[in-house]
Amino acid sequence: MSQLNNHSLRITKQRQIILDELCSVTSHPTADVLYQMVRKRLPKISLGTVYRNLEIMSECGIIQKLDIGGTQKRFDGAAHVHYHVRCSQCGRVDDLDLPPDFNVEKAARKLTSFKILRHRLEFTGICPACQS
Repeated sequence: MSQLNNHSLRITKQRQIILDELCSVTSHPTADVLYQMVRKRLPKISLGTVYRNLEIMSECGIIQKLDIGGTQKRFDGAAHVHYHVRCSQCGRVDDLDLPPDFNVEKAARKLTSFKILRHRLEFTGICPACQS
């Protein structure tokens, strides 16, 4: 079953293909890279259509938009809470197999009058390719 079927968002052919392509990789691509991937299946799709659909799907919680480290926005087909590690030299982003620590949210709630909705955690380091 498609991830789009679980949300109230209308399933279009373009959205489904964008999601399929995003979920086929673990590289957390930028919209530009994803656009190149999608164009192989939909040659006439515009970059604006890809951007717009990525924004809509991220707002609906179908995918994640990663605004990390002052780099271009990247997108993640895995919408569940998980952490990322980013290479400070080349910008590569990987998932980090570390269970989320929801105690951080509890601690934050005690320290602010904000209503805490969720948290994101990014680790930075140097990837194996850049270490070589």
